[in-house]
Amino acid sequence: MTNFNRVTFGPGFKDFDKFFIGYDDLLDRMNSIAEAANKNSSGYPPYNIYKVDDTHSAIEIAVAGFADHELDIELVQDKLTVKGKKKTVDETVEYTHQGLATRDFTRTFGLGEDVQVKGASVLNGVLTISLERIIPEHKLPKKIPIDGVIPTVSTPKQELLTE
Repeated sequence: MTNFNRVTFGPGFKDFDKFFIGYDDLLDRMNSIAEAANKNSSGYPPYNIYKVDDTHSAIEIAVAGFADHELDIELVQDKLTVKGKKKTVDETVEYTHQGLATRDFTRTFGLGEDVQVKGASVLNGVLTISLERIIPEHKLPKKIPIDGVIPTVSTPKQELLTE
């Protein structure tokens, strides 16, 4: 079995896992998924992804200049898409310097199959999307008791011999 790690994929792999929240243990995903998830990205708007604890994380996106109704968050299967579209631009204002970018944007993030979006809020020009990794019961670790009884399992071959 191949042991996949950052060295296997080369120096460009270090930026790979920032696109996949909840895939901590699935490093065998292909690099093409990350490229497709963030295709044609200009780096705008800037964002942070941080871990709160073992099961909670968050995405922060700088959305200064956008009102709540100009932002759209959509989750389709394992793709979280955040779009910003300015409804109105005041062209009567003459700027001597315009450093706040308010152009339309789309940001896409791939989420692990066990990651759920718990909510979103905007405070001080930062959109925060709260995420939680919920591990299904069948994937949780479980103790197997040792009771000393060896179960007998008959196979078709054994049944033929006993007849």
